[in-house]
Amino acid sequence: MFSQYLQQIEGIATYPLISLFIFIPFFIIVLFIAIRMKKEYTDHMSRLPLDEIQNSERI
Repeated sequence: MFSQYLQQIEGIATYPLISLFIFIPFFIIVLFIAIRMKKEYTDHMSRLPLDEIQNSERI
């Protein structure tokens, strides 16, 4: 039923291409940021939830 509505839309084939062209640059940018991130920063961020739990137990 839903696919019948999509078949009636003209130019529906361009929507997957547009989403692909949006996703690929976004993925590359996020990957580039993740690779360039300093190890100290990622270690600090990974310990934050544990540090909050340990600090709340001390109070």
